[in-house]
Amino acid sequence: MQLWKFKQIILLASFSVCCKTYGQDHGKLCEPIELKCEHLTAPIGVDTPRPRFTWMLKDDRQGALQTAYQVLVGTDSVAVDNNRGNAWDTGKQSQSTLLVSYGGKKLAAQTKYFWKVVVWDKDGKQSASNIVSFETGMMGRSNWKGAWISDHHDIHHKAAPYFRKKFQIKKAVKYARAYVAAAGLFELSLNGAKVGTNILDPMYTRFDKRTLYVVHDVTEQIQSGDNALGVVLGNGWYNHQSLAVWDFHNAPWRNRPAFCLDLRIVYVDGTEETIVSEQDWKTSSGPIIYNSIYTGEHYDARLEQQGWDKANFDDSKWQGVRYRSAPADLIVSQQTEPIRLIKAYTPKTAKKIDEQTYVFDMGQNMAGITQIRAKGVAGTILKIKHGERLLDDGRIDLSNIDVYYRGDKEADPFQTDVIILSGKKEDEFLPKFNYKGFRYVEVSSSAPIALEDLKITSYFIHSDVAPVGQVKTSSKLVNDLWEVTNNAYLSNLMGYPTDCPQREKNGWTGDGHLAIETALYNFDAITIYEKWLADHRDEQQPNGVLPDIIPTGGWGYGTANGLDWTSTIAIIPWQMYMFYGDSRLLEDCYENIKRYVNYVDRISPNGLTTFGRGDWVPVKSTSNLELTSSIYFYVDAVILASAAKMFDKQEDFKRYDMLSKKIREAINNKFLDRTTGVYASGTQTELSMPLHWEIVPEDMKAKVAANLCKKVEESGFHLDVGVLGAKALLNALTNNGYGTTAYKVAVQDTYPSWGWWVVNGATTLLENWDLNAKRDISDNHMMFGEIGGWFFKSIGGILPDPEEPGFKHILLKPIFPETLEHSEVQHASPYGRIVSKWKKNKKIITYDIQIPANSSATFFPPSNVKDTSSVKLSAGKHQLKLHLR
Repeated sequence: MQLWKFKQIILLASFSVCCKTYGQDHGKLCEPIELKCEHLTAPIGVDTPRPRFTWMLKDDRQGALQTAYQVLVGTDSVAVDNNRGNAWDTGKQSQSTLLVSYGGKKLAAQTKYFWKVVVWDKDGKQSASNIVSFETGMMGRSNWKGAWISDHHDIHHKAAPYFRKKFQIKKAVKYARAYVAAAGLFELSLNGAKVGTNILDPMYTRFDKRTLYVVHDVTEQIQSGDNALGVVLGNGWYNHQSLAVWDFHNAPWRNRPAFCLDLRIVYVDGTEETIVSEQDWKTSSGPIIYNSIYTGEHYDARLEQQGWDKANFDDSKWQGVRYRSAPADLIVSQQTEPIRLIKAYTPKTAKKIDEQTYVFDMGQNMAGITQIRAKGVAGTILKIKHGERLLDDGRIDLSNIDVYYRGDKEADPFQTDVIILSGKKEDEFLPKFNYKGFRYVEVSSSAPIALEDLKITSYFIHSDVAPVGQVKTSSKLVNDLWEVTNNAYLSNLMGYPTDCPQREKNGWTGDGHLAIETALYNFDAITIYEKWLADHRDEQQPNGVLPDIIPTGGWGYGTANGLDWTSTIAIIPWQMYMFYGDSRLLEDCYENIKRYVNYVDRISPNGLTTFGRGDWVPVKSTSNLELTSSIYFYVDAVILASAAKMFDKQEDFKRYDMLSKKIREAINNKFLDRTTGVYASGTQTELSMPLHWEIVPEDMKAKVAANLCKKVEESGFHLDVGVLGAKALLNALTNNGYGTTAYKVAVQDTYPSWGWWVVNGATTLLENWDLNAKRDISDNHMMFGEIGGWFFKSIGGILPDPEEPGFKHILLKPIFPETLEHSEVQHASPYGRIVSKWKKNKKIITYDIQIPANSSATFFPPSNVKDTSSVKLSAGKHQLKLHLR
């Protein structure tokens, strides 16, 4: 069918722009695509009794809309294809929603369900999606058949345990699933080959409260006749043998790693069999002679047992296993995007220090691991050190990142793998149970070694979240800042958001919520945050208090673990609702938010509090702790009141709405000088936070915003903030008519600024504005990461509407900075791709907009456009001609 385009000229009263609308009135009807269950594609191991189903519409027609839907779920794909769901059939629902929660018959464990969605478009015409599936997991501990087993060593034993089990297959296999729960880390192999592409499984949790299991489809690796399962266990955070200031070696859960495994095999004839972890397994040590998630992995290639995980291996010298109790009552499925090897880097340069030492520049600061292939005399020891900086002599400098390490730097060197060569072949090593933060790799040998005998590849690793954002502009600095911010974010995403991938690897709460909008504009990371907020619920004390770092072995319940950090419990669920239109996490955390707010209310009866850490790592000016902490108290109370209203908890809504008003009034009464329009001492942070978090009375906003703009101008458009101000400053300026000022700050390239880092060669965000600072000097840190999200909200102007979240309705509020010639910002929302693209030609801006099907938008021109009347936009492509003043 030939497609044709039409133009529609809209002349709006008192609006001097020309608006073209492009679309298709003929062509393919709307089609449901991108079907997901629990925000994952065809997941296996779903444990929740009410899984969520989501989809998008593929419909390029102007004003594309879903007027109704029907979801069908069943165990028979043919029946579902014929519109019969034996588990759930919603019937035709006259709604435009693209997210529904399961409401059918009780789901059975370890069962494959098929589902599809039927939609009705804007003309009432019906179309159906392809059939997809999800598969339930154990749905509770009672369905496990295997036992928890380990070897016979204690927490101090260094060598990693290897396990194997031989079994036979005598019939044709229909499908097979391996369910593996581990206290620690594991790698599973079957018939000599690694299972899956995941690494560092399972994710780190509060092991004594909730331990995760992973499900793999191993159908293709099962063979007729003899088979063998292999498992290697690593310490991870479960058995922390390295010493550091956070006391993970004293964690209440600490023990020798253990695992439980069910290999469920369903045969073509309908029968099934489960191979389980039991006392008939065998165990031995192997070449991994030491492993620490924090420091490194040591590998003796002389101890390799070739074919140990194959059926024909002679395991007569291996030992028996022992039973272990389960680490926690809750053994639940890991329904998150896994950590994987994402991108390989080969050295940009290689420098020979001496006959035994080489330093490689990988060209990118990253979280990752290094693969080395080397030849040498048997017993030769290679030390592979990883770092972010170099000494004057060209060797790696660890002084900026090993400051909190308290272990033996000779026996357990920081960020260093140790390999002992076999002398028999080219040995190959890639760590299984560790990662580092680094740009440089230093290889030192106990004996002279030639450069040609070393082959180095580093892998950037992180949770494999899909990218959903893009920023491309005429400014190289803007483009670089966006990329650098994403590099830092991904370096700090390992099943939970961390502060840095080298010095700590801790889930600092403040870093997590300060960067949350940057995270969600750029990556589809909801599964990571849902897991992390479950960790929050596990860690919360009965009185409501949360620790600074989550998960934790006990450290972090101090005096400063307050609102500016641990408001993650409220802010992150709220942002998930804003970006995805999904209230499940907010619902799951509701009582925890309530407990948290009630605690602060008890210790702060007048509405003001100093419970917090403050504006961490400021340039020079310090800000009032009571002001900044009380603002986050207000934020949490507002979120709680909003959630209460959403969930029809009327008494709670009244209570926390009143509390939020009380806090706001107390803040303004104490800190706002209504004559001058200044909060506290008037630092950039003290002025921007009340504006950004909507504390300022309506009649004072203009005055406070003008003061903030003046303060920034006085600094030469440079930053004078710490982490709290860095979150608020650009938004406070942009949202109050000073977008041009905000942009000047954002693209500043002299000290102190984000750009100063980039022009000095940074490939990730740093921890300190000052390149010569003596502490807080990680070179891969996410706490100043708001800049990446701000580009979407400012030059892209793409914002979710709180009244119709998940970008069901989009607020378009772009700014057009004088020194920026063109910009294209995209975000793949739950409804589809949003494009905000503009280009200047003297005083005319051509603004191209794409609104996804089933969504709508309102465009709000900035103040430097001649006519500032808003424009309503339906789904489809639009072009506006804007005239600058």
